[in-house]
Amino acid sequence: MVGLLIIILVSWLLLNFLDKTSIESLGLLPKSERIKKFSFGLLISIICCLIYFGSLILLSKSSLTINKDYGLFAALNSLGWTTKSVLFEEFLFRGVLLYFGIKYFGAKTACIISAIAFGVYHWFSYNIFGNVGQMIPVFILTFVAGLLFAHSFVKTKSMYLQIGLHLGWNIVTIIVFSQGPLGQQYLIASNGQQIGILMTLVLFAFQLLALPILTLFYLNTSLKLK
Repeated sequence: MVGLLIIILVSWLLLNFLDKTSIESLGLLPKSERIKKFSFGLLISIICCLIYFGSLILLSKSSLTINKDYGLFAALNSLGWTTKSVLFEEFLFRGVLLYFGIKYFGAKTACIISAIAFGVYHWFSYNIFGNVGQMIPVFILTFVAGLLFAHSFVKTKSMYLQIGLHLGWNIVTIIVFSQGPLGQQYLIASNGQQIGILMTLVLFAFQLLALPILTLFYLNTSLKLK
């Protein structure tokens, strides 16, 4: 929480003193159109992630059980932690630094740099640096996700859509299916079998491309309707 507050404060200072603008340059005021974009991002991300994990569990023939010790208080704590971690990453990688990157280097270059930084960051946050077999797929997934989130900021001039996309995926991954740093949460999968290489690649492709394709379609459609 302290880290998030520091990033927001630094963002405000940089925008105020270097750009002579307010933090609203990041599109943070809760306007109706922004709320709609956040809601779309949250919903479509949740759906895509549910399909991914549901397919993974079915194909691996895993046993899925509900954690009976997981109550409302624990769920709210997990939701709070997940929300803060998403906001921290969004303000760090796609907040004021992306804003200035777009201003001085152009949108394309800024988005690519932001996505690379996001991918490298996850090598360390996942504690996999040095394990090339894990580093490559994690970088590919997080690079594409970072590129999508950054592109969302460029197109909407607001952080709402990218936060919705990021938060929806993390809620399902961490809280629903217990795949994250918080350990066992609502659902616990066990006794899964190894999936064949073909279906592994299909699932990887879905995880990599489904959300970007749907989001880009949404952005292109919504912009044409304006």
